[in-house]
Amino acid sequence: MPDLGLLSKYLSVILASTLKYLGGTFTGFALGLHWIETVIFSTVGMMVTILLTNFAGTLILQLIGRFRKKPQRKFTRLNRIAIKIWSKFGIAGIAFLTPALFTPPLGGALMVAFRAPRIPAFTWMLISGLVWGVIFTLLVYQMSFIREWFH
Repeated sequence: MPDLGLLSKYLSVILASTLKYLGGTFTGFALGLHWIETVIFSTVGMMVTILLTNFAGTLILQLIGRFRKKPQRKFTRLNRIAIKIWSKFGIAGIAFLTPALFTPPLGGALMVAFRAPRIPAFTWMLISGLVWGVIFTLLVYQMSFIREWFH
């Protein structure tokens, strides 16, 4: 029989990282998970969002359009940044910056908006999630003042 306490910790990290990657990192730390578990399940949470956003992207964009009261500004600051990154670095650039700068839902939406092929997009997002997961998690786990907040 699986340990339901451990399973609930993993699900908490996954859920926290679906909207903001660092949310999973802090959740894993607060729950006392090993840093490798935190990296893995934060990345799983991000990838769940990327997959859902990608497969339901067109539907989501249509729903947002229905409920938007005023017309969307075409060239916001974030749009300009995303277009520059896409122009220079393509799929890998958007994927690399998704955990750090963009959120998983926005990174997935950008992949849909730029019509990125799914397999390369998923591959680059997975690599990016694991790399940033190690960086974020080791930083959070090694900073003593963060440890004092949670303990």
